[in-house]
Amino acid sequence: MKAVILSVIKFIFTFSQSQLSMQMEIAALRHQLLVYQRKDKRPKIKPTDRILWSWISKFWSGWNDALYFVKPATVIAWRRKKFKEHWTKLCRSGKSGRPATDPEIVRLIRNMSKTNPFWGSPRIRDELRKIGIKLSKSTIEKYMVKHRKPPSPTWRAFFDNHVRDLVSVDFFVVPTFRNTVLFAFLVLAHDRRHVIHFNVTKHPTAKWTAQQIVEAFPWDTAPRYLLRDRDRIYGQVFQDRVENMGIEEVKIAPRSPWPSPYVERLIGSIRRECLDHVIVLNERHLKRTLTDYFSYYHRYRTHLSLDSDCPESRPVQTKEMGKVIAFPEVGGFHHHYERRKAA
Repeated sequence: MKAVILSVIKFIFTFSQSQLSMQMEIAALRHQLLVYQRKDKRPKIKPTDRILWSWISKFWSGWNDALYFVKPATVIAWRRKKFKEHWTKLCRSGKSGRPATDPEIVRLIRNMSKTNPFWGSPRIRDELRKIGIKLSKSTIEKYMVKHRKPPSPTWRAFFDNHVRDLVSVDFFVVPTFRNTVLFAFLVLAHDRRHVIHFNVTKHPTAKWTAQQIVEAFPWDTAPRYLLRDRDRIYGQVFQDRVENMGIEEVKIAPRSPWPSPYVERLIGSIRRECLDHVIVLNERHLKRTLTDYFSYYHRYRTHLSLDSDCPESRPVQTKEMGKVIAFPEVGGFHHHYERRKAA
């Protein structure tokens, strides 16, 4: 009995399908006759014809056998074109996609990139986070002002071992207005990228350098390791003083600055962000300029390696704390941004 019922149902379904197929074929053939009966010498396909055949091809599997006035590939092309137009219309409606960025934030990004030409998108992203604005790096790059000169390449090597017990020292030279050369000495702590000590001299000696280490680490604040290059300025007097302070020297390979990346990166930042844009007059002028830069560097300059924080940790400000205000730093070469409520 069950088999009989299934056979009857199958017969009815097949019969209805064949009837539907026949009716579809008749409609398709009649439509093509109407197209040929038009007064044009060559049958002209109208948009309604395209819609009809796109619909027929969707619901009738044998449509291509009854098609004579165009090729089946043409109907497929019509369907693809209709699909493309449908999604293009949806995309242009403005109802889908990411929400638009606030015009005020866009202006702020453009102003940051314009007034701080040495900043890349990570620096601007970190600065915005400090004032409670979270944006992706790609969004910031979309609205940044494009400068003609590309940013300088950066070092990407890191020392992870003994980061809390390791400091680096190094010299760098600075030419002056009178064509003389000054030597700047740096002592950098790796943990928070903090410049512990710096000084400037015209005539560096091992004795003078040893005294800088004593001034940098008074009492019992000396680190465990000191990373330096093999310059002759670190003579026997310097080595004896460091040993007496309980510091172990770690010397890098000759002519290889990469093993000392932190201090090398710091010197590069000092040059690109400050000294390359200043004419140094004398020793006193250089000290004052570096003091201003390090004040900005410690309090406001963000670092990727510090999870977008500053050497002196800087709190994040939310939108409720007021309007964003720019404060010039280092003579206007850089700016930091804070939220302040209207007085």
